[in-house]
Formats: sequence, structure tokens, C-alpha cells
Amino acid sequence: MKTLRDVAIGETAVVRKLHGEGAVKRRIMDMGITKGISIYVRKVAPLGDPLELTVRGYELSLRKADAEMIEVE
Repeated sequence: MKTLRDVAIGETAVVRKLHGEGAVKRRIMDMGITKGISIYVRKVAPLGDPLELTVRGYELSLRKADAEMIEVE
């Protein structure tokens, strides 16, 4: 299983499944990350947390812990 955290800088991935439950999953979905959406990894902070992503035409910062809940291909 490849997660969003495993995607290299400059690559694009497509969301296949969201893991997690309840409020955490809902918050990820509210940010626009849903099944079938492509996500571009713009950059990663110097210490690896957070990731800067482009989703649906806007920029988003996401923690590593949340990125591990997003399965991509």
C-alpha cells in the first residue's frame, strides 16, 4: 500500500482510498481530498513535516500523520 507520504516531491498521485475514522476522515474530506482526486506534492518542510500539496487548484499543508491515512497510486 502506497500512501501520500511516500510520494516524492514533484510527483502527482491519485487518491484511491481514505483510511481513518470519524472526525479525522471527515476533516481530510473537507479539505477536498476525496477518492479519485489527483494531488501534486509541491514540497516538504526541512524536517519532513508538513507536506505542501496542490489539490483542486489550491495549495494545502498536510501533516505526515494525516498523509499516511491517504492511500494513493
